[in-house]
Amino acid sequence: MKATIERATLLKGLSHVQSVVERRNTIPILSNVLIEATAEGGLKLMATDLDLQINETVAAAVDQPGATTVSAHTLFDICRKLPEGSQVSLAAADGKLTIMAGRAKFQLGTLPRDDFPVIAEGELPVSFELPAETLKQIIDKTRFAISTEETRYYLNGIFWHVSEDPLPVLKAAATDGHRLARITMPRPEGAEGMPDIIIPRKCVAELRKLLDEVDGSVGVSMSATKIRFDLGQALLTSKLIDGTFPDYSRVIPTGNDKILKIDPRSFEEGVDRVSTIATEKTRAVKMALDRDKIILSVTSPENGTAAEEVPGEYTSMGFEIGFNSRYLLDILGQLQGDTIEVHLADAAAPTLIRENDKSAALYVLMPMRV
Repeated sequence: MKATIERATLLKGLSHVQSVVERRNTIPILSNVLIEATAEGGLKLMATDLDLQINETVAAAVDQPGATTVSAHTLFDICRKLPEGSQVSLAAADGKLTIMAGRAKFQLGTLPRDDFPVIAEGELPVSFELPAETLKQIIDKTRFAISTEETRYYLNGIFWHVSEDPLPVLKAAATDGHRLARITMPRPEGAEGMPDIIIPRKCVAELRKLLDEVDGSVGVSMSATKIRFDLGQALLTSKLIDGTFPDYSRVIPTGNDKILKIDPRSFEEGVDRVSTIATEKTRAVKMALDRDKIILSVTSPENGTAAEEVPGEYTSMGFEIGFNSRYLLDILGQLQGDTIEVHLADAAAPTLIRENDKSAALYVLMPMRV
C-alpha cells in the first residue's frame, strides 16, 4: 500500500475514528485503525470496539492500493505533531507502516488486515432521514440524564420509540431514576414500523461529535439490534442495548397543580450560587415557595449556609421542597425562553419542568429530603 495525503485531512479523519478505540485492550488488533487505500483514490479508515464501529473516507492520492492496520492512538499522535500543511506519505510493507512528512520518518508495526473484526450489520429494514440539527437537539436535550450505573444497563442509553400521540411522533427519553428527560418530534417519513430501541451512551457521544461537521440530513437505518448513521463521509454503526426500557410515562406527573413561572437564567444562577457551599455528598438545595417569592438555600455542616431570593410567579400554597442542585442545573441549562413552568405537587412527589405546554422537551425531577 502506498498513498499520499494532506496532514489536515488525515488528522481530521483519524480524530473521528481513534476516539472509538479503547485505551486498554485485551485484543491487540482492537487498538488499531484499519487503513485501506482504494484503487479509485482515497483512504478508508475504520475503527471498532466490537460494539461500535466507525468508517470514514478521506481524499488521498493512491500510488498502490492495499490495506493494513496500525495503532490508532500512536498514528493520531504522530499526525498531530507533524508540521502544518505537510504532505504525509504512507507506505505499508513487510509488517511495517512507514510514515514520512518533511524530514520526519516513522516506522510502526502493523497487524494483518484479515484479522480486523467487522460488525456484521445484517438487514437494517427501517430507514429514514433526520436533519443534523434535529439529531443534535435530541441528544443535547436528553443525554445528561443517561444513567452511568452499569447494573441497570438498560438505562445506559437514549430510548427511541414512535407512537400515535394523537399525531404520529418520535420520542427520545433518558433517565437515571432521579431525573427524566424526554423530547417529542413529528415522526420522520419511513419510521412507521420502527422497533423500540436503546442507543448506547458511547454511540451517542461519538455521534454528537461527528454532527458538528454535518450540515444537511443524516441517514438513520436500524434493525432491532443494530443502528447505522450515515453522515456523508463517515458511517457510524452500533449495536443497540439488549434490554427493556421501563415505562417512563408512569413517572410523568399529570396532576401537579402548584405552578411556578420563573426566568430560567435567574433561577439557574441562583441555584448555582447557593450550591457553591454544598458538599459532594449532599448537593441538596432547598426551595421555599411563598406568594411570588422563592428562597433558595443550602445548609452544609462543613461549610455553613447560603440563601438567595429569586423572583418568580407563584400563587399556590407555600411549602418547601429539596432538589439535587446538579440535577436541577443540568435541566435548567437545557431550557430557553424568558419563563419556564415548574409544576409541583408536594415535597415528596416528582416535579415536572418545561418551557410551556407546547415545548418539545419536558423534564421530571425527583425531590430530595432536606
